[in-house]
Amino acid sequence: MRSRHNPRDEVTYKRRYVGKVEYFTSRYSHGDASMVVYRFARAGDRSGPDFVLVHGIGVSARSYGPTAVALAQHGDVYLLDLPGYGRSPRPDHDLSIAGHAQVVGDFLTDRELDHPVVVGHSMGTQVVVEMAAEYPDQLDHIALIAPVIVPSARTVPKVAGLFLQNAVKEPPQVGLMAVYDYLVRAGVPYMMQQTKHLLGNHLEEVAPRVDAKTLVICGEDDAIVPIEWGRELAGRFPHGWFASVPGPHATMFAAPESIAGLLDEHAHR
Repeated sequence: MRSRHNPRDEVTYKRRYVGKVEYFTSRYSHGDASMVVYRFARAGDRSGPDFVLVHGIGVSARSYGPTAVALAQHGDVYLLDLPGYGRSPRPDHDLSIAGHAQVVGDFLTDRELDHPVVVGHSMGTQVVVEMAAEYPDQLDHIALIAPVIVPSARTVPKVAGLFLQNAVKEPPQVGLMAVYDYLVRAGVPYMMQQTKHLLGNHLEEVAPRVDAKTLVICGEDDAIVPIEWGRELAGRFPHGWFASVPGPHATMFAAPESIAGLLDEHAHR
């Protein structure tokens, strides 16, 4: 009998398109956890860098939609549904931030991705920083979009309030997508389980151990991640840069071309 965590090749799934960009779907297995992977194939010259995109808490790979399409003009793009999120089945045990980092790190090794630019958004920034600190030989360029959480907001009531403040600034499309991913795909029990890991992770303490070149990007209207925190955090990394773009927390929808340009520039630092 096929396990829900068994790997599946790209040929198992239909090829699909977002606009004119074709993407391929597969499933990567990691013991009792697995990830659904979407590969946006770059047309023409394939000499550009690979980009790996890691989403935030509750949501899924599709939160990167417009930015992934723009980024596919620069190189192959891999979007991941972390275990228990999006279309990925729930793992058979509780996965911490470090646990997610190990799954993603092993995926990079398995797919033989040679020093890709690994990008995290929101909770995904914690996963990416953990990877960079623990597996320095795999990563030399990382990017953090809306890194959470500012030290003054590391309680459930405070972070919930900030998420509600930001929600009214997001486009309706983003809000509907997030609600569906939160309640139907990830589910409230898994969200609660994962929230304790998000609140317990302190990026500023891990940053000094990261040798990778690090780009921090913040939305100028983000109610969750203040510009000042993003700039301060960038300064904690030995090789850190800071940039701001228009938009709230899910700024990948507000400024996809700007973000894609910044990521491609960062890849060539």
